[in-house]
Amino acid sequence: MNNAFTIEQTCPTTHARAGRLNTSHGLIATPAFMPVGSQGTVKSLTPEDLKNLSVKIVLCNTYHLYLRPGMEVIGKHGGLHRFMGWDGPIITDSGGYQVFSLSGLRKLTDEGIYFRSHIDGSEHFLSPKLAMEYQRKIGSDIVMMLDECPPHDAAHDVALAAMERTHRWAKVCLAWPLSREQMPFGIVQGGMNAGLRRESALFFSELEFAGFGIGGLSLGEPKEKTWEMTSVVAENLPAQKPRYLMGVGSPEDLVQAVSLGIDLFDSVLPTRVARNGALFTRQGRRNIRNSEYRIQEGPLDPSCRCYTCQRFSAAYLHHLFRCEELLAYRLATLHNLHFIISLMGEIREAILSGDFPGFKRQFLSVYKIADEGIRLEQKKKWLERSKMKNSRSKMRFSTPDS
Repeated sequence: MNNAFTIEQTCPTTHARAGRLNTSHGLIATPAFMPVGSQGTVKSLTPEDLKNLSVKIVLCNTYHLYLRPGMEVIGKHGGLHRFMGWDGPIITDSGGYQVFSLSGLRKLTDEGIYFRSHIDGSEHFLSPKLAMEYQRKIGSDIVMMLDECPPHDAAHDVALAAMERTHRWAKVCLAWPLSREQMPFGIVQGGMNAGLRRESALFFSELEFAGFGIGGLSLGEPKEKTWEMTSVVAENLPAQKPRYLMGVGSPEDLVQAVSLGIDLFDSVLPTRVARNGALFTRQGRRNIRNSEYRIQEGPLDPSCRCYTCQRFSAAYLHHLFRCEELLAYRLATLHNLHFIISLMGEIREAILSGDFPGFKRQFLSVYKIADEGIRLEQKKKWLERSKMKNSRSKMRFSTPDS
């Protein structure tokens, strides 16, 4: 789609910008957050819930959908929109990050990736062409290329090799025929090296992608490194195309990244922490499982207009989580997504009105940010649990160079 993205307003003292991204399934006002529905659903919510929350676009994952239910099933239902009952825009990740996170269950070659399913250990192959073809069949509005995502602590030569392979794959992905309505996005890599990040951004600037993702960040590196790399990339990408910071979704990070010129975001964080009882407020996260909420008559956040806070007390939510009732996860998810979507709306209005710097200062002065050391330790534990889960099967592939 030509001229799909337009910039309405930019902030004169930061790089923040408000725009509109036009897709065949609807218009997306940016900056925008995209809830994650990896398997064709945002956990515990219906498409009607998402519409009521003013969600405009959801992210689904090619890796998960390829394994279950499979491309044949999705194809028979006329594509993912009809299959999941969602008529708004869909962006699909290529599945590259999920495959690379399999660690011992995958083998990388220049042609693609051999991997074993985390579900049953069955052997599969994903190439740049296949990643694009699967997304063509899925019918997503925004299609992400297949990239190689190195770990955040990768040595220079490892990050360089991953970047160069990503560049080679980018040309293959861009040449693959999609439907006329679909928009291919490239993904900038380069690890934690500013020089490589700049080189990658300039490389992609010369290619005719509809937009650009910034991959390989928010994987356990210090926040200052995240923002350094984001800034380098954003400064070297075309201003007239949308920029998507992949995997970022905490409130304070969204505000900071917007100030660096980012337009689109996705993350499992708001919904994942909700299911663990962590709810967002303007003062920071609150753990509804804590005893202080056992008898609180009013809502967790009296200023919140979400379905949960308008109808239920903090004590009731506390009770549901203590009893592990399924409703707890739904109500908490509704609250957190309402908070994030509302925050993005306020950010956009602040940019349009010319008061984004003031909004940013006020928000960050009140919102209590999680301790950086604790955050990194939690991220490390989560990554370790994921690796342990994925390493239950041994990698034995019958590839020519095995």
